Amino acid sequence: MMRRLIPRPALSLALFLLWAALTNAASLGALLLGGLLALVMPFVTRRFWPDAPRLARPVVALKFAARVAWDMLVANWAVARRVVGPVASLSPAFVEVPLDLRDPFVATILSSIVSLTPGTVSVDVDRDRWVLHLHALDAPDPDALVRVIKLRYETPIREIFSC
Repeated sequence: MMRRLIPRPALSLALFLLWAALTNAASLGALLLGGLLALVMPFVTRRFWPDAPRLARPVVALKFAARVAWDMLVANWAVARRVVGPVASLSPAFVEVPLDLRDPFVATILSSIVSLTPGTVSVDVDRDRWVLHLHALDAPDPDALVRVIKLRYETPIREIFSC
C-alpha cells in the first residue's frame, strides 16, 4: 500500500530536502508545497525511470563505493600532476571496453563511475555490441586501461547486481 502512495521513497525524500534547502524557507506553506511536489514528481516522471535491478550484495556495494571514492581521490591527484606537467607527455586515446554485463541500467552505472574518475570520460554505451566507449586523458597502454576497468569496476558491479 505504501509503495503505491510513494513509489520512490528515496527520490521523494531527496526532492523534499532539496526543495527545503533551495527555498530556504521554514514556513508551513513552503514545506507543504515541497512535500506535495515530492509526492507528485515520482508519478509524473515514472515512465522515464527504468526498473533498477536489486542489490544482491549490499556489503560489496559499500566496499565498492569506498573503492570508487578512493580511486577518484587518487585520480584527481594524478590528473593534476599530468596537467601541470608537459602536455607532450600525455597519450590521450579513445578506448573501447567490451562489456560482460547486459543490463542497460548497470551499464549506465559503470559508465557514470568511469566518468566520475578524473582522466576518463565515458562517451557511449553501445548496446548492440555491448561496448563502453570512453576517452582517456592519458592511456599509453589502452589494453591495460581496459583490464583495470573490467577488474576494478565491472567485476564488482556484476557481483553487486548479480548480472
